[in-house]
Amino acid sequence: MKIRRLLTLILCAGAFALAHSQERTALLLNFDWKFRLLQDGEEIAGVQDDALWRTVNLPHDYQMELPWSQRAGGARGFKESRSAVYQNHFKADPSWRDRKVLLDFEGIMTSGEFFINGHRLGVIPYGYLGAEFDISRFLDYDGENIATVVCHVAPSDRSRWYTGGGLFRDVHIYTKNPVSVTRHGLYITTPRISASEAQVALQVEIEGARAQRFDMTLESHIYDPDGREVASGQCDVPKYIKLLVNEVQMPVVSVPSPRLWSCEEPNLYRAEVVLKKDGEIIDRVSDEFGIRTIEFNKEQGFLLNGKKVFLRGIANHHDLGVLGAAAFEDGIERLMKTLKAFGYNHIRTSHNPYSPAFLRLADKYGILIVDELFDKWQQGGSCWVASEPFDQLWYKAETEWIRRDRNHPSVIMWSFGNELQTSESWAGLPTNDWGVTTYRLMKTLSQRYDATRPTMVAMFPARANAIRNDPEWAGNFTPPELSCVTDVAAYNYQYPAYKGYLEHNPDLIIYQSEATVNDLLGPWEGMDRQKMVGLAYWGAVEYWGESNGWPKKGWNYSFFSHNLDPYPQAYLIKSAMTDEPICCVGVQDGKGEEMMWNDNLVGTTFISSHWNRAAGSRQQVYVYTNAEEAELFVNGQSLGTKRNDGTGKGKNRMLWADVEYGNGGEIHAIARTGGREVARHELRTTGKSVRLKVVEEQAGWRADGMNLKYIHVCAVDKEGNMVPTAAAEVKVDLAGEATIHAIDNGDHYTDELFDVNPKTLYKGQVLVVLRSTRTAGNVALTVSSPTLKGCTLKLKTTAVGQ
Repeated sequence: MKIRRLLTLILCAGAFALAHSQERTALLLNFDWKFRLLQDGEEIAGVQDDALWRTVNLPHDYQMELPWSQRAGGARGFKESRSAVYQNHFKADPSWRDRKVLLDFEGIMTSGEFFINGHRLGVIPYGYLGAEFDISRFLDYDGENIATVVCHVAPSDRSRWYTGGGLFRDVHIYTKNPVSVTRHGLYITTPRISASEAQVALQVEIEGARAQRFDMTLESHIYDPDGREVASGQCDVPKYIKLLVNEVQMPVVSVPSPRLWSCEEPNLYRAEVVLKKDGEIIDRVSDEFGIRTIEFNKEQGFLLNGKKVFLRGIANHHDLGVLGAAAFEDGIERLMKTLKAFGYNHIRTSHNPYSPAFLRLADKYGILIVDELFDKWQQGGSCWVASEPFDQLWYKAETEWIRRDRNHPSVIMWSFGNELQTSESWAGLPTNDWGVTTYRLMKTLSQRYDATRPTMVAMFPARANAIRNDPEWAGNFTPPELSCVTDVAAYNYQYPAYKGYLEHNPDLIIYQSEATVNDLLGPWEGMDRQKMVGLAYWGAVEYWGESNGWPKKGWNYSFFSHNLDPYPQAYLIKSAMTDEPICCVGVQDGKGEEMMWNDNLVGTTFISSHWNRAAGSRQQVYVYTNAEEAELFVNGQSLGTKRNDGTGKGKNRMLWADVEYGNGGEIHAIARTGGREVARHELRTTGKSVRLKVVEEQAGWRADGMNLKYIHVCAVDKEGNMVPTAAAEVKVDLAGEATIHAIDNGDHYTDELFDVNPKTLYKGQVLVVLRSTRTAGNVALTVSSPTLKGCTLKLKTTAVGQ
């Protein structure tokens, strides 16, 4: 189900109807943008002739459309940094007159300039955060209006990962009364919670009424997860306040028998505030929130609602595989569902704020978020993507970020930065103390807007005085200076040193903000999970950029492919993160890769779960299980039982070396605890591929122009088994009320783009992503191949609201 944050009462998709002449409205402006790439050095200012430009819909990441280029470098995913221009033509509704009309961008990659009818509105210097522009006085009510956006993707040496490019999040036009609640102006807290009742405190920020003498009132209404009103309140708005914004603390209201927000039951309430002037409604805003408590301490790490919770998480960059950086809600939801199914409860937003949709969905699915603002605190350079230097930007970005995200129950901690202590030039203001003073300033500002969450900075190098992997390393367990003053001591990697850190500073509350996947369960086992906060596996899902060499397009030392297909190691991690009995057979594919990364050995052993191998070969076979023992069989013959007595990296992991494949057949493992079978996993050698099979991933499909449909295409043998070695060419044809957004075979090394059609199967499959139009109707997807029998999948999109 698509979620739209309830900061506005009405969502108008192509219509401008008003529920009341005074209340605010919202128009989603994601459709029919004109677009073109700019030439090097080309400058744009104002309205352009766009008759020959492409038409695109948002969210849009144009970097994904550029050719892969080896000369562009692996850090940015072998994509050239290009600038581009967008334009949108729209009519101003007569009802907008005498109102405040705001053009709102949730973000732009990586920075942008904004114009309306040729008038320059301003810039967004740090595109991971958005802005709104008041366009009221520039609108033409008799003719057409043109919004022009010039997007600049920072040069390749200004970011360490794939950023994407363009209008990659939603765009809206909001209209409201000049006297109204400000942007992010509803702040919701729950200061006291018990089983019988929860206090809800609302702060409402009103603009346009400086030193006002007229009467205004505020009403509050609290609705439970079922939509029933459970509390309400009212107060007068103080008069004669000479500040530009009047911050009104409304009377605290009580919610009876609160249903708490948790990972297992993410109950969401809604607070609505109505602003009245002389008894007439002039504004109405609402937002979702959760009733929950959070606590961090050195004895138990993290507690949610008074119960110990260990963060089981990932730390990834923001791209969504084949979608690139485009923040489609369906792509985000798919990621969260996958992670939840494998036992994860946490995501760290490395190293920048993610989209508003991301946090809304984290609220919905009970995912705990460490919300991160920046990478390094630089004035410019390889780790600073913004178009303004740190000392000019930090306080503006931090204010927007905290105010935007503070109502989300999923957000449990603010992270101001990442890996600062390699160079003083990365540590913020020039105070000669490894960023301690800068951090304290940032914490003070954060508490101005939200004092309910702790703050941190993810640290590396993980030694004082910026000591790295050199002779000074041995036996030095002095933690970095900054980690000794942050609320939570967050360390990237280096879990074997945590015991030494605590001997040096026993008051540290430790969170492993990055853990290497190469160590498998080593980081998990190496932490005191009763006393520490949790961990986030770095790059657990493949992402674009940070490649260690052409033609690999990104990071693939991961548990999941960039299409979210789980590798066998994903089940190993699940075996520790859940109580579900797990048994997974994996076969090693080649030697794997390793390299040094942040003074850690990272990499992966490439493993897959199929039994289509070379005749006469010998295979290295792993069994991943949380049972006490496992027995492996090949073609009915037992190869013996092994006890699950491994420790650290070897926990829940058993190897049968040099298993004879012969001519194939079947291989299976049985996992037992107490002598009783608790799980099993079987692989069979398939026959020759004879036809294509098509499976839709999720039910339902809205005709809102935004809803994606994921379709899996694979080659199967005559018995219907997927053939993992099939490499046939597949053509995709589509008819009806949808478009092909992308076709991807999951190969991280290919030079093909995602609009290439036909596409060659990789590991026997291809993923097709369709996007609905705004007209409900039938859709027919047909797949064909020169060597395999094709098929057709018939689908239907439904009108919004049906």
